[in-house]
Amino acid sequence: MIDKPNDVAADKQPPRSADSILSRLPFIGRKGPVVAVIRLSGVIGQGGVGRRGMTLEALERPIERAFSIKRCAAVVLEINSPGGSPVQSDLIAGRIRDIADEKKIPVYAFCEDAVASGGYWLACAADKIYAMPGSIVGSIGVVSSGFGFVEAIAKLGVERRVHTAGKEKAILDPFQPEKPEDITILKRIQADLHDQFTGWVKQRRGDRLDTKKDLFTGAFWTGREAQELGLVDELGNRRAVMRAQFGDEVRFVHTVRPKSRLQRLLGMESSIGAGVADAALDRLEDQMHWQRLGL
Repeated sequence: MIDKPNDVAADKQPPRSADSILSRLPFIGRKGPVVAVIRLSGVIGQGGVGRRGMTLEALERPIERAFSIKRCAAVVLEINSPGGSPVQSDLIAGRIRDIADEKKIPVYAFCEDAVASGGYWLACAADKIYAMPGSIVGSIGVVSSGFGFVEAIAKLGVERRVHTAGKEKAILDPFQPEKPEDITILKRIQADLHDQFTGWVKQRRGDRLDTKKDLFTGAFWTGREAQELGLVDELGNRRAVMRAQFGDEVRFVHTVRPKSRLQRLLGMESSIGAGVADAALDRLEDQMHWQRLGL
């Protein structure tokens, strides 16, 4: 994740040599602009057992570090996410915008494989959004999916017993027949969330959006198409764009520690002891988010 020689990690343990320290930390003994990089990768929301998800709790300190770096000329959001929790998307994006406005530091978002749904919510926290031509961008909508097991448990001779105080406490129970009144409640919630999402996109993108096309159906596009629609500003990668903006001597400081190979393999933040079975189920859920985009 760390590009050399112009990329360093803000929380990486510095080497013992004083010369090495000066060569690796751009804000000590070296001139030139510094760009802080916040990597936002994966499904947004709480992680499973033994895994720290992409939440404000997990990202608040890296976000604050990014905007506190000496001679910080800009903050870059490197985003690769199919979406997830609307609440966490709102919290993370809101925190980024609050600090950016307070410190008057520009924010640039760079789309990788996918910046969709909640991932695009995060991208809209930036002042400018860039994408690769083949990036998947958009999916401005709300989805709820599941399975019904009514006939399956009937064949097994299983009787479902549910007792509630409050008639709507057990709505959308997958082991009971689907009820029209439950769907009405779900649709009401989805409509409100969709309204919040579209309002945020319109607020952040303004007159850059193509008003001739309905961009809020949940559809998604390639980066090249998204540029034509005003969902992204330009095509390009982080290194090339930032060098063109701030010169070849610009240095990048990463504020999110990269995961180890084992953590990436298992989708876990801690040891195997946290539970391989839970991690496998969690990874399956993550994969379902990506598969909605054909990835």
